[in-house]
Amino acid sequence: MKKHIICFGDSNTHGYCAMNDGRFDENERWTCLLQKSLGEDYLILEEGLSGRTTCLRDPVFEGLSGLDYLYPCLMSHEPVGLLVIMLGTNDTKERFSAGAPAIGLGMIRLVKKAIATTDCWRDGKSQILIVTPQNIGKEYEHSNVAGTMGKGCAEKSQGLAAEYKRIAGQFGCYYLDANEVVKAAPNDIDHMHLTAQGHKELAEALDKKIREIFEQQ
Repeated sequence: MKKHIICFGDSNTHGYCAMNDGRFDENERWTCLLQKSLGEDYLILEEGLSGRTTCLRDPVFEGLSGLDYLYPCLMSHEPVGLLVIMLGTNDTKERFSAGAPAIGLGMIRLVKKAIATTDCWRDGKSQILIVTPQNIGKEYEHSNVAGTMGKGCAEKSQGLAAEYKRIAGQFGCYYLDANEVVKAAPNDIDHMHLTAQGHKELAEALDKKIREIFEQQ
């Protein structure tokens, strides 16, 4: 059986394209590029949902708490070889009143839930890679999403890397900071979604990281 890798995230995992308010295609999304580069021994499972949070229930839209969906997601795709979590961008919205430390607590809840879902794991061992999303550009405050995102989102997102790195160490997870491997700036429309180049760079970094993870086993 192939190594099942769940990519659990928000619109930047789903592949939202701000340039046309649509979705990057299978030749552009980082998840699909990762599948192509890793090859036939791996199965990349796209689990990206626009607006998804770590554990916060959005008062405006339904079904966006990652915590509520994580158990069925893991069990649907068992045996899971690796869970890649890239969330936190939507948690910065002003209506949630959550700073980076509070968003970190949401990530901890996800990690604990994943570890506790013992029946899903290949060989019975949890394997989790936490990815810090690319920071929101402060320019978003002058974009068409400024009203719905609210104030302070860029500053909150900048604090996630330190929180997530600490959490990864605390729970024995692997860690990657997208800000260190994605050199392309976010798009110049909403300043928070990856460009096609950003998707490419993230896929390349994850290919290397995932190969290292499985080589250690």
